[in-house]
Amino acid sequence: MEGPLPACFKAYDVRGRVPEDLDEHLAESVGRALADLLAADRAAGLGAGERKTGDRIVVAVGRDVRLSSQSLADALSRGLVRGGADVLDIGLCGTEMIYFATFDRGLDGGIMVTASHNPMGYNGLKLVRVGARPISGDTGLHALGRAAVAGGLPDAPRFGTVTQADILEDYVAHLLTWVDRKALRPLKIVVDAGNGCAGPVIERLARELPFTIIPRRFEPDGNFPTGVPNPLLPENRDFCAQAVREEDADFGVAFDGDFDRCFFFDGRGDFVEGYYLVGLLASQALRQAPGSRIVHDPRLTWNTIDVVKEAGGVPICSKTGHAFIKERMRAEDAAYGGEMSAHHYFRRFGYCDSGMIPWLLVAEHLSVENCTLHEAIGDRMDEFPCSGEINREVHDIPKAIAAVRARYGTRALSEDYTDGLSLTFDDWRFNLRGSNTEPLLRLNVETRGDRGLLERRTAELLGVIGGAKA
Repeated sequence: MEGPLPACFKAYDVRGRVPEDLDEHLAESVGRALADLLAADRAAGLGAGERKTGDRIVVAVGRDVRLSSQSLADALSRGLVRGGADVLDIGLCGTEMIYFATFDRGLDGGIMVTASHNPMGYNGLKLVRVGARPISGDTGLHALGRAAVAGGLPDAPRFGTVTQADILEDYVAHLLTWVDRKALRPLKIVVDAGNGCAGPVIERLARELPFTIIPRRFEPDGNFPTGVPNPLLPENRDFCAQAVREEDADFGVAFDGDFDRCFFFDGRGDFVEGYYLVGLLASQALRQAPGSRIVHDPRLTWNTIDVVKEAGGVPICSKTGHAFIKERMRAEDAAYGGEMSAHHYFRRFGYCDSGMIPWLLVAEHLSVENCTLHEAIGDRMDEFPCSGEINREVHDIPKAIAAVRARYGTRALSEDYTDGLSLTFDDWRFNLRGSNTEPLLRLNVETRGDRGLLERRTAELLGVIGGAKA
């Protein structure tokens, strides 16, 4: 089948409304097509040294807490089985647990049913192949989608099987290898799971750590009684911030639904932009692996570049998005990669993003340095203040970007199109890009230590862009 794909096939994953865009029939067809794609990978020798599945194709299947996730996961499994693949069903989990199962057990691939932070009524699929390598639009997802939509793929001569597996203990054991437990102080930490999937994992981790965990919204509930967990939105931060203040906690952590992102609040309850966590985690990675390459996205860069160079590392800029970051990390053998949107990637975690590893590393840093989170990053926030990501709904994204370039381009010291438009000046810079997953224009601005300039330039840019707040 040639021509346009259904709208649910995105750049990095499959995501849309259920059942209008994504239903059980399409999910089963995706599973069936995935079995063929993974068989082709095996025939081509991709990841031969990483695979531990013998002569059988084995695929991990997991799901988040959304009400439609179980039926979609079941449909995916039916398609995989029809294609001759064996399914390792790990049940309710976070996306990174699919990554972990795939690379740790040497599986042929994995697929997670999740819509992450999208509104109620949405769901999606994140697919990986051997080694937890992402299957994106550039690496087979769209071809797979065309095969799935066309249908007619025959059943395999030998059907696969479905086996239930609980990987929690193995996964937690791996997470604990990231910190020196003897160095940890008895910190008080508020954790807001948002009624997503993080609660059970935190409860299990807490038994092995000296922290006082103050749980909030730990019960997984696909009805999301207080709203879909997405702490990237300012209006969703008050709950965790207030809990930190009420409990006089050392810091707070809030997760999105499939916990591949975690968001931080300092001991005052102030939200910490993910940008500054990239610098902090990069410096930790470089202490463990001196001289390593560190990959970052182009939206906000000055602080990260400064920290990495100061720590003796090599900063590498990559296009935004998990598939691009992971590909670049593998190519550079980077120790760590970070996006300001709170995705953090680790070489020793299959070059994949994790929402659990960052908060453990932050807790270790505060313990070893005997400092607060604000003390750890406050100077960096003053030195490189930023706007945070501002979203606008505009009618014509290319036209809006062109208008901004016309206004500012002739004065810029440099112009970059790694991802959207980045213009750099003596004392400020900005990045303007269209979202890969939503019909939005995203703006990020930063300056060299001048908050007044930051506010003025941000207001100017928004005036040129126009559009409605998203």
